[in-house]
Amino acid sequence: MLNNLRAELVRKGFNTPAEAVADALSCTAKTARNKLDGISPVTVPEAVKIIEMYFSKDNFTIEYLFAQTQTTICCVEQQSDERGES
Repeated sequence: MLNNLRAELVRKGFNTPAEAVADALSCTAKTARNKLDGISPVTVPEAVKIIEMYFSKDNFTIEYLFAQTQTTICCVEQQSDERGES
């Protein structure tokens, strides 16, 4: 997931980052959502288009904006003590 890109687009006032990406890439909102969700890759030329359109005056690196972040859910098992109690 491209959480940094999403967050920075929201900070710029875009309520729906997928629509902003769709405008920059001339693609459908679904394609843009797939790219933001990490389902479809963002190519280097696409990343450059997005940066030029929305972040040309900012100091963000391509590595920051397009960092792949994953949401992980971790479960911790409850261990019982030696007496068999939880």
